[in-house]
Amino acid sequence: MTHSTTHLIDDASAEGLKKALRGPVLRAGDDGYEAVRPVYNAMIHREPELIARCVDVADVVTAVNFARDLGIDVAVRGGGHNGAGLGTCDAMVIDLSTMRGVQIDPSARVAQVSGGATFGDVDHASHAFGLACPAGIISTTGVGGLTLGGGIGHLSRKYGLTIDNLVAADVVLADGSFVTTDADREPDLFWALRGGGGNFGIVTRFEFRLHPVNTVVAGPTLWPIERSAEILQWYREFLPSAPRELNGFFAFMTVPPAPPFPEELHLKKVCGVVWCYAGAAERLDEVLAPVRALNPVLDGVMEMPYPAWQSAFDGLYPPGDQWYWRADFLKDLPDDAIAVHAEWATKMPTWKSGLHMYPIDGAVHDVGPDETAFAYRDAMWSSVMVGVDPDPANAGALRDWCIGYWEAQHKYSSGGAYVNFMMDEGQERVQATYRGHYDKLARIKAHYDPGNLFHVNQNIRPANGGAAAKS
Repeated sequence: MTHSTTHLIDDASAEGLKKALRGPVLRAGDDGYEAVRPVYNAMIHREPELIARCVDVADVVTAVNFARDLGIDVAVRGGGHNGAGLGTCDAMVIDLSTMRGVQIDPSARVAQVSGGATFGDVDHASHAFGLACPAGIISTTGVGGLTLGGGIGHLSRKYGLTIDNLVAADVVLADGSFVTTDADREPDLFWALRGGGGNFGIVTRFEFRLHPVNTVVAGPTLWPIERSAEILQWYREFLPSAPRELNGFFAFMTVPPAPPFPEELHLKKVCGVVWCYAGAAERLDEVLAPVRALNPVLDGVMEMPYPAWQSAFDGLYPPGDQWYWRADFLKDLPDDAIAVHAEWATKMPTWKSGLHMYPIDGAVHDVGPDETAFAYRDAMWSSVMVGVDPDPANAGALRDWCIGYWEAQHKYSSGGAYVNFMMDEGQERVQATYRGHYDKLARIKAHYDPGNLFHVNQNIRPANGGAAAKS
């Protein structure tokens, strides 16, 4: 996603910012610039004129004022995982990745998390006390981006979305002011942050509610790709009726050519369910009995510390791969849709490509449809097809497969998609994702960011029309 730079950043301005920040300010050619310039998705290439590596809130305030006063595009980066590459742009990046502190209050079961932390940082700190916050499936994902988009992960059925566990936040606004928001203070902002993405300001501190999770029983069960329709039909019926302690996302995948997968399965296309059970150990055999009755070719379910499961995919999907995404929310999964999925699964273009279908029922449905900006509380699954490969020569094939697959099944969807799974797909798609909440979000945007400074995102345009110059 490219936005034209309204003003060039002259040397004097850049030097002034360098003197004003405690953290380093990097320009092309500076030592360290190339190490921090790329984002997770190598399909996205930007060369920011400035990267402001903030180390504290004062740095963030100064950087925001600098970008606003110059009238330049500014992107905000935490973990840099955004699929569309919206943590970077060609003008200025406010990089929070050195702000990674996590403090745990074990008696209150609360975590204070700096805006640039990853969920691996949170898992490490909270696990020492036998606690966890529900969030994602890859530990290198940034807390900021994942949370502000909603936060779907291994514990969603039991403990809800990440935003359902957000207690408060500190935010630097577009005018450079600083506010703390929660259910009582700046309640409209707190509502909007819970699902509305990075449209409203830069969150420098998140306060999360934690839950007693220590070890989990987790891992995949896999079946031959030829059984896809059968297994997906079974999954459609089984999981919503399963105890909330059992989470499992459906997957089409190719077996990685490495341990711990047995050699005879390497590079075979399969379907499967990736489980995480956070319940009583004595119930495990009973809960998983229907799964094992289907005779999977691999049963990789085992006990492990929760952080080990949260980081299990990190090595499979390191930074630097080519990524292309398409996604949808699903309320129903009719047999006709399952037939489409089964057909396209056989066409996965590379061994890292595939589909995940995440459940968003259980505790997610306990929160009312209008209590947060997340607009699809009535959905049952969040599906995402991803084309992934390290070779840039395969970028076209990844895109073609994802778009073809998405177009074939989209008519069975609820209309919008999980904002964290979207590429740059246009304003109509953003509005479909927020559906009935979009107008309220646009009014809140007009209050907190009337000039649409924070527009390098899945943009919610301010209701006052301030987006016109930056869209």
